[in-house]
Amino acid sequence: MLFSSVVFLFYFLPLVLGLYYILRFSVTLKNMLLLVASLFFYAWGEPRFVLVMLVSIALNYVFALLVDKYRDRRTAAYTVITVMLVANLGMLFVYKYLAFALRIVNESTGFGFSIPHIALPLGISFFTFHAISYVIDVYRGHGNVQKNPFYVALYISFFPQLVAGPILRYNMIADQMMHRKESWDKFAVGCCRFIVGLSKKVLLSNSMAIVADHAFSMGGTGDIASSLAWLGAIAYTLQIYFDFSGYSDMAIGLALMFGFKFEENFRYPYISRSITEFWRRWHISLGTWFKEYVYFPLGGSRVSNKDKMIRNLLIVWGLTGIWHGAEWTFVIWGLINFAFIALEKIFNLDKSTRYAPLRHFYAMFIVVIGWVIFRSPDLLQAGNYLGNMFGLYGNGFWSDTTWMFMKEYALFFILGILFSTPLALRMNKWMVDGVRFGKPLELLYPVTIIALFLVCVSYLVKGTYNPFIYFNF
Repeated sequence: MLFSSVVFLFYFLPLVLGLYYILRFSVTLKNMLLLVASLFFYAWGEPRFVLVMLVSIALNYVFALLVDKYRDRRTAAYTVITVMLVANLGMLFVYKYLAFALRIVNESTGFGFSIPHIALPLGISFFTFHAISYVIDVYRGHGNVQKNPFYVALYISFFPQLVAGPILRYNMIADQMMHRKESWDKFAVGCCRFIVGLSKKVLLSNSMAIVADHAFSMGGTGDIASSLAWLGAIAYTLQIYFDFSGYSDMAIGLALMFGFKFEENFRYPYISRSITEFWRRWHISLGTWFKEYVYFPLGGSRVSNKDKMIRNLLIVWGLTGIWHGAEWTFVIWGLINFAFIALEKIFNLDKSTRYAPLRHFYAMFIVVIGWVIFRSPDLLQAGNYLGNMFGLYGNGFWSDTTWMFMKEYALFFILGILFSTPLALRMNKWMVDGVRFGKPLELLYPVTIIALFLVCVSYLVKGTYNPFIYFNF
């Protein structure tokens, strides 16, 4: 079930909210409702995969109890953690990477292993990382072990963040499950945040998707003008940002409606002046997860020499790439990020304050090139598309198709570029607080939010193109 769907907006969400506030007098009943609603939400599209998630919940509930019991016995605790990692990552490997691994074996050795067609459970990468962080946080003493499996299930399956994050660490939400406070202020802010995210998704990301899909469908397998290839790359750069940040905004808004507070997942990454800064601003919860559970345990940057730091970065970015998908394009994309982040750290480039415009151009150039590889179905098509961008096939710079897309989608490109900067935050503050222009502008805010919602609904009712691309990762 998509957040940006009529079923969710007009049936599921109003029903769950109505029942939730009727049960406001009891935390236990509210949590029971949220768990049932979350399981129903997940089962709506893929009923059989609910069992996969329930198995994950049950296993990690037991692992947490065991690691808490044997915390003072180092060998026993490490054994439990090792078995936990094998179980969780093994399940993820079977569903997400087994076919890719067998394909590599066949290509490398000539063996004729049959490649199974295994459907990928929605959000398995996210709920697996939630489960791992829960057990490790219990071992580290960053949260009390949960004796009631009901609350472990709620933490892992809570529907706002279930299928595409943000990735919540257990210690961030454990207390909120039992002691959160709802308020009308939280509810109002949550509604506004949700509608902003919905607008990003429906109005901007979906519009950019049309341009990107057309350009990549032509440029990956054939020759297109360089201008169209660049336009498609920029369109995808905007599409993936508004798709995923829009989803995160909706998740944060939904959580606030139910009294929960999630941390921010994006902070205007396209204003970055280095690749290091970009990853401090993009998908913050994923970066934090890898820092907390991989990079820091390996020693992070505080190691005896830079060789070990480079090793640690290589491991993290190799895992980050493969986490996003089972294809060489994701591995290469991860390694590109590793290479530039390593160079920035070695030469302290990410801390420089000189040549800001040039550094911003450099960062965005690498990001756009990276997204082209990320978007392509395989390395051959990625290479072909990049060749088209740089005119390696003698296909010219300009085309009528480029001009047609620029005319048709100029407004969406302009709005996409503007609203990927802090201008959106400043406009929001002006309207909410009436700082610059007083009461009239303050009154404009609810009118704008309502208008955005109505426009989004009109797009959805018309059945416009509406995929959530980050569900694939």
